[in-house]
Amino acid sequence: MKKIIASILVFLTITAQDIFAQKDFTTHPNTSSKDWKPLFKNDLSNSIAEPGVWTVQHGVITASKDEALWSDKTYDNFSLDLEFKNADSTNSGVIVHASDIKNWIPHSVEIQIADDYSTEWSRADPTWQCAAVFGHQAATKKPVKKAGEWNHYTITCKGKLCWLVLNGELVNTFVMIIYTAATKTPEGTD
Repeated sequence: MKKIIASILVFLTITAQDIFAQKDFTTHPNTSSKDWKPLFKNDLSNSIAEPGVWTVQHGVITASKDEALWSDKTYDNFSLDLEFKNADSTNSGVIVHASDIKNWIPHSVEIQIADDYSTEWSRADPTWQCAAVFGHQAATKKPVKKAGEWNHYTITCKGKLCWLVLNGELVNTFVMIIYTAATKTPEGTD
């Protein structure tokens, strides 16, 4: 299955300091404070990626093919605030807590980005739709906008807990410790 990379604003922001002062992870944070920093530099020099795949133009990060873009730093407790715009039939995601970026699929948690309005993704298992913990837990609400419209995502991870806010609505809360293998449900079934 080919992934289509969603366009993501370069103003991806992340903080490890402010998360402990932040009391409410169920809404989008105010990212205008000095504690918020861009995750990537405008030239992507602080990223890990295949050369020539990712570019920044007019503040938007895009990929020319299906490849990952990684931060060159590791974060444990963080809030990631970003905007994305789906193309028709987009299937992408945000990877958190990857312990192996070369073989990341079984060694990470993927927060799904998908065009749930397309024929393919509207019929997919809900754990493969937008705002799902990919393959494990479906979103509780479906506020993703149609292809061509900007969406606002905030992903907060503190310890083993994660909160997902999409377009102003808390859509998923999960405890990472219950996912012990990429192919298993929390109950231990495939």
